[in-house]
Amino acid sequence: MITLQEQVEVVFDDLKQSLFENKRTKFRTDFFELHPFDQGRFFSDLDPDDRRKVYEYLTPVELSDAFDELEDEPIEIAEFLDEMQPRYAARLLSAMFADNEADILGVVHADKLEELLNYMNPVDSSRVRQLLKYKDETAGALMTTEFISVSSGMTVGLAMAQVKREAQQAETISYIYVTKEDQKLDGVISVKDLIVNSDDTLIESFMNSNVISVNVNEDQEEIAEQIRDYNFVALPVVNDNEQIKGIVTVDDIIDVIDEESAEDYSKLAGINTEETTNNPWIAVRNRLPWLIILLFLGMLSAALISHFEGVLSKVSVLAIFISLITGTAGNAGTQSLAVAIRRIATSDEEHALWKLILNEIVTGLLIGALTGTTVFLIVLIWQKNLVLGSVVGLAMAGAIFVANLAGSLIPIGMEKIGVDPAVASGPFISTLSDLTSILIYFNIASLCLKMFGFGG
Repeated sequence: MITLQEQVEVVFDDLKQSLFENKRTKFRTDFFELHPFDQGRFFSDLDPDDRRKVYEYLTPVELSDAFDELEDEPIEIAEFLDEMQPRYAARLLSAMFADNEADILGVVHADKLEELLNYMNPVDSSRVRQLLKYKDETAGALMTTEFISVSSGMTVGLAMAQVKREAQQAETISYIYVTKEDQKLDGVISVKDLIVNSDDTLIESFMNSNVISVNVNEDQEEIAEQIRDYNFVALPVVNDNEQIKGIVTVDDIIDVIDEESAEDYSKLAGINTEETTNNPWIAVRNRLPWLIILLFLGMLSAALISHFEGVLSKVSVLAIFISLITGTAGNAGTQSLAVAIRRIATSDEEHALWKLILNEIVTGLLIGALTGTTVFLIVLIWQKNLVLGSVVGLAMAGAIFVANLAGSLIPIGMEKIGVDPAVASGPFISTLSDLTSILIYFNIASLCLKMFGFGG
């Protein structure tokens, strides 16, 4: 049985063949049978020459739906605009949803931006300029201005007529926002509310006045949490005067969640999440600072080992187990770090974080004890030395416990002082664990050397 994806790929092949054979009518027919998401996928995979044919075969408005669904980075989508005539590009952007339009124009060069805005009608141009003023990763930058609002003094009949007129241009009609004369947000209703109430009923008599909204300057992570917690399809965005300026929809929040997850993952790896370029020099600039910091931390580890050179000279077999202890502790710390950052991202409750710390203390003790016992038995059988086995086992248990605790406490502490906890990257925690592991290992070894004189 042929899958949906296979069916779409067949259509893609037919569309490319139509472009190659200059079959305009067939191309248009097949293209419009695709979902806009698949239209966007097809378009972005074309080479520049084929895309120029698409611009000839489709009007800007017809292509705008595909552009609304493009998953490429805005800077990559902006490059498509350079292939178009400015008037064509401006009309395409005007037909897109405002939030997507602003995302693309936000990365366009200033000269190109002015040229495109000059080709737009004054209303669209003014709207875009306003959206571009908002700070990145805030509600204002994320919101769309295509929403439906009605006056609280309207009747159901008048409100329904307005919804019918504006529904085509709205990004969603799941919620209809009720405003006062000064555009202050007063309530919210649904299409179902309009259907079940009689035409002469006043909106204010049944609207929900308990409206949850966000300020235009609210951080996108906070918005994502609210939409997740309340299961909203959209969230109204208001200014400092409580006037509604736009809405943030759930599809944009899904993109935000993906972006934030990618950002946290990148920070855990100690790299820059914004690195989307193929330029190796830019990649070096983004990655080198973290590597230099870790290099100096690594040199501290080397200095510590040098400090205990006397112990190593007496019991050289200790050197065999340095990487074993530091590596295992680093892995444990990274695991704890990942759990802590995940818990911070999904819970704002103070008691949940304290519970996390308690859990990590118990987990560190148990893992440390079990791992330490295991390595003690291995070293005892291998080296046939009870004291050496005890040193390595105790050091392993202590190093894992400390690394586990650091992996949870450091990101929690950073979050408390207002620093992104994801900055406590895996490489940083791992290198820090090396330092503590070496300290624990050689201090235990020095103590045992004085007490038992093992190793001769």
